[in-house]
Amino acid sequence: MEGSDLTTENLLWTAFCFNTALKTLEVFDSHSFSSEYSKDPYSFSYRTCPLETVALNINAVSVFEPPAKRDERLKRSVVYIHGGGWALASASILYNNLCRIMAESLNAVVVSVEYRLVPEVCFPEQFHDALRATKHFLQPDVLAEYSVDPSRIAISGDSAGGNLAAAVCQQLSKDEHLTIRPKLQALIYPVLQAFDFNTPSYQQNMNMPVLPRYVMINYWIDYFNGNYDLAHSLVINNHTALDVGQALSFRGRLNWTSLLPSSFKKNYKPVIQTTGKAEIIREIPALLDVRAVPLLAENETLQLQPKTYILTCENDVLRDDGAMYAKRLEHAGVEVTLDHFDDCFHGCMIFTIWPTDFSAGVQTRNSYIKWLDENL
Repeated sequence: MEGSDLTTENLLWTAFCFNTALKTLEVFDSHSFSSEYSKDPYSFSYRTCPLETVALNINAVSVFEPPAKRDERLKRSVVYIHGGGWALASASILYNNLCRIMAESLNAVVVSVEYRLVPEVCFPEQFHDALRATKHFLQPDVLAEYSVDPSRIAISGDSAGGNLAAAVCQQLSKDEHLTIRPKLQALIYPVLQAFDFNTPSYQQNMNMPVLPRYVMINYWIDYFNGNYDLAHSLVINNHTALDVGQALSFRGRLNWTSLLPSSFKKNYKPVIQTTGKAEIIREIPALLDVRAVPLLAENETLQLQPKTYILTCENDVLRDDGAMYAKRLEHAGVEVTLDHFDDCFHGCMIFTIWPTDFSAGVQTRNSYIKWLDENL
């Protein structure tokens, strides 16, 4: 890898910091959750339900229901897919606090999807798990069981969960057999493409803690069950060089020089190789599969997407993924809110519990929930 972009010291330090933060959050989130929801899960507001025939008994969903009110009409609902690079975290522990607050603040039924992780499974199984769980919940009889208004459902997720939420939303929009589809999608610092690892935000934040560029590339390699030997070629965009025929038709869909505002582009220059390695795409065709990289979807699919919220952070390699998706959706005629935070970082929204209760987490969470409340 180039320069300081990948060193053993940086890799170990990043892994230590991230894993320590996750463990801390799991302990405190689990404690705060269990103390408040210690009653019978089938008589109060939290259920963990195996998907059984939906996902081969492998994964589950957690359903957060606000207390019923007398003569209350049908509730809104959010299907939430957690982040963690398709390999880390757990909806049943790490995201309980966020989902509980969403359910209470919105008076909504929140369905938190658990999906199988790397290394147990790789792409496309995470996508299939999330899609099956969402389609199962969207069935009229299931919505009726939870008293959910079928016209007021959102699909949402953060980071890799934002990737899955966007990909699932695209797939649902093309399913002619569905009678119920999400009204909204809300994506929190989503990862949406593996075409260009030298967008301005990737260049600007290549060594940013929590998610440096080489860590994100390794997440992609693991997701695709690829070889780490490809990392150097990916970081210099050898897989999408001008002589890689499979990538040519997608280049116009991800031209950041025309999709990003000048405040994001700054003085950064595109990294486009004249000659590259077409064998990378042959080895990992999923690099161009829109189920994995929804930013590369064709315009006809984007036109079908619902009203969209995208949250981005300045100190994040994925900032431009979200911003480019927002612009492409706008060009396709979709109403989009791009909520950008200049002083926040990737993953900040889950850092809201002592001792990692950061103002960035509370600020982004409140803005996200406010948008859902006003639009769902």
